[in-house]
Formats: sequence, structure tokens, C-alpha cells
Amino acid sequence: MKKREPVKKIDNIIFFPGLEKRLTDKGLENLEKKKYTEAINLLEQAREHDPENDEILIGLVLAYFEASSFKKAKALAKEMLHQGIGDYLQMVDLYLTILIQLHEYQEIVTTVEALLDEKEIPPEKHDHFLTILQFSRRMAENRHLDLDEPEPEEAPVKKLNLLAVDNPNEQMLLVSNLADKNIRPYLPEIADYLEAEAGHPFLKTILLTLLKEQEIDRELSIKKFGLERKVIPTQLQEIREEPRMNEVKNLLETRLESENPVLFENTREMVERNFFMSYPFELEPHNTLAWAAAFHHLAQDYMGMNSRIDRLSQEYAVTEREIVEAITHIELIEKISYPNI
Repeated sequence: MKKREPVKKIDNIIFFPGLEKRLTDKGLENLEKKKYTEAINLLEQAREHDPENDEILIGLVLAYFEASSFKKAKALAKEMLHQGIGDYLQMVDLYLTILIQLHEYQEIVTTVEALLDEKEIPPEKHDHFLTILQFSRRMAENRHLDLDEPEPEEAPVKKLNLLAVDNPNEQMLLVSNLADKNIRPYLPEIADYLEAEAGHPFLKTILLTLLKEQEIDRELSIKKFGLERKVIPTQLQEIREEPRMNEVKNLLETRLESENPVLFENTREMVERNFFMSYPFELEPHNTLAWAAAFHHLAQDYMGMNSRIDRLSQEYAVTEREIVEAITHIELIEKISYPNI
């Protein structure tokens, strides 16, 4: 007969065997269903019973983040990093994402510089962290200048002149300066930039997120990749909640995460990068399976692995034509993923 797990008793409160596992499973289930308040409640209870369980803690950080409790997410993620809980680089990525939401750019600079000094970053992620570092340095410098030299309220609003600037570096700097300003005086110029064919898709996404954050409810026209759409920023879905992106990531996770975690991580980053660039458009083909197969193929190709479209066509149950169509879009986006900062 199987020996029963002993009943826990803390401060005269009885905890039945396996309670933390049930709380964890239920909490993660609620997190997946986007019921963030319920997830937080359950995972906080689970943490009381098992305070160093990385599955519980990562779930709790994500639940805090999705519920916009960014300070709680930051505190817990920082604690996990200091205690060495969870995969180190994944936790750093998550921590930096939280800091971006809090606009704590100097902390990002300090964290990434420490990573570079300690040579903790693998070669394939070096450019990723270097881009974050360069962008955050600019943002930190701009915030410092804004604090040192506040503009008088009566001062006339300076024009952005985004379309008059050819250098991507300067365009990025102009856009990053808007992060802590009232964006409304710049709306006419931003509207022109969003509608201009010459505007960079990456910067257009940044501008849309800033407009959404500042609750702009005016209808605007945006053009990307030969497509045009009317949008109201307040009504746009958060990029991280984009349904098709998450469907693609789930398909790839099922096929790749346990078999080849490095391939999955590179594929996941490519998916997020491409959907960020194409936001808020849904590019053709409309078949989610075709996009998953295309990302799978390109990630294997970039890593020097043998990849055959005909085999992926069978595995994902889509036509080769659909996969090639998706590949064409992805390769176009990859070439211009970020301004050259």
C-alpha cells in the first residue's frame, strides 16, 4: 500500500497533501484563460506552501505583469534573479520587459551592461541585448535631460519633423522622446507619419502603443506593407495579446520546446518580432498553420539545420504554396526588423 503524504500544519492551520500542486495547476490554468486576478490569488497561496518553486514564481510574475501590477512583477522577478531561481536568461528577458513597462531605462542599462561585462550572453542573443541597451541608454539620457531642463508650460510645441529626418537613429530618438510627454500636441504629425509609405513599420508600432497608452480615441489611418487600415488606438488589442501570434507560438511550442529548446526560443523571438512589425495588420496567408510552418522552416535554416518545406507541409497539414507565401512576408520583415540604432 502506498504511504500517504503527511499532513502539513503551520500556525495551527492544516494543509492537506498535494494542496500546493492543486493551487499551482489551478492558478496556471486561470493565467492561461486570462483570469489574472484569480491566477494571482491561487499562485500567491501556492507560494506560501512552496516559496522557491520556479513554476509557481514564474507564473506569479506573469500574472502580475498581465494584470499590470508591474511593481509587484518587478520585485518578484528581481528576487528570483538574485536567488538564481528559474532559467537565468529567460528571467533577465522577463525582468527587462517589466522594466520597459515601468520606463526604468537606467535600471535596464545597468542590468544589460552587467550581463555584457560578465559575458553571460550567448552569441546568438548578443545583438538582441545590445539593441535593448542602446535604446535604453538613449531613453535614460532623454529622461535625465527632461528632468534637468524642464520646458515651461507656455513654451511652443516643437515639431517632430519625423518625415524630414532620413537617419533611423534620429527618428528613433524623436519617437523615444515622446514616451514621457503629452502626445496630443503632436497628433497631426504622428497621423501624417502613420499614413506615409516612407514611415518605418517598427516606429509606427511604437507610436501606436504610445497613442494607446495615452488613451487617444481619435480615428487614424495607418499604412504598412502596402496595406491601409483605419484604427482607434484605445480600441486596439495589446500586441502581446494578439490571438494569431499566440496561436502560432502555441503550435511551435508543442512541436519544438521539448525536442529542441534553443530552436524554439529562436523561433519564438522571430514570431514576436514579426508580429510586432506587422501590428495591427493580419498579413496573408490567413492560415495560422502556414505561418507556424514558415517560422519553423526559417528558424531551422538560420541555424544551419536541414529544413524541407515539403516535409513541413505534411507535418502542419498546409500547402507548400501557403508556407512559401508566409516565408516571403517573414523574410521581408526580417530585413527591416529594427531601425539601425
